[in-house]
Amino acid sequence: MVTKKKSNETSYTFYSVSSDTTSDGWWPVSKARQYVESQLEEPTPAKQDALAAEEPSRDELYDVLANRRRRYVIHYLQYHEGAVDLGILAEQVAAWQYDVDTEQLTSTQRKNVYTALQQRHLPKMDEAGVVSFDRRTGNVSSTDALSEIEIYTEVVPSGDFPWSRYYLGMSAVIISLLTAAWVDVYPFRMLADMQWGFLCATWVLISAVVHEIMTRKMKLGTDPEPPEVDR
Repeated sequence: MVTKKKSNETSYTFYSVSSDTTSDGWWPVSKARQYVESQLEEPTPAKQDALAAEEPSRDELYDVLANRRRRYVIHYLQYHEGAVDLGILAEQVAAWQYDVDTEQLTSTQRKNVYTALQQRHLPKMDEAGVVSFDRRTGNVSSTDALSEIEIYTEVVPSGDFPWSRYYLGMSAVIISLLTAAWVDVYPFRMLADMQWGFLCATWVLISAVVHEIMTRKMKLGTDPEPPEVDR
């Protein structure tokens, strides 16, 4: 609050910034200006390090993501903007966990998930800086740190192989094809080297497009249901 004060002998302009700034609570204009300018200064490296320390570390993120219920919470919060009531969140997490619709949940299933989120998972996520959990109101919301993180979960069923192995095999095949065409091995010499190069490039392009589409589906918060839920 800005206040103007005058004495009987001489007029001065003072600014009252807070009651604990000086003994009498009044600052002259020059000192008040210095205070305001100091608050507008760029953060020092020490302040920046302190802000960075508030963000979840890689180990904390891995620890949070190690549990399926916590991954469901992150997915829900990243897909739905704003705060959500714990009861609504627990109901949806329970439906994903038991692979049923929310209307088909039993009271025991709802209670088990609600209690686990309230007493164990959400406090842990709040401590890690991933979510903001208000125990009094039951509101849960994502933090700025979580909003800046993109989380992908690659689910590889038994018998399948990851994309890294696919690209490794594809590279080996392409090298073999181009080598055979270059040394004029029949029947690869039936096409020109340029044609083989175009076919291989097209194969790589199509693979990359399919990989991108599937990767987006594995990103938490992209679709209504988490990548782990297969209905």
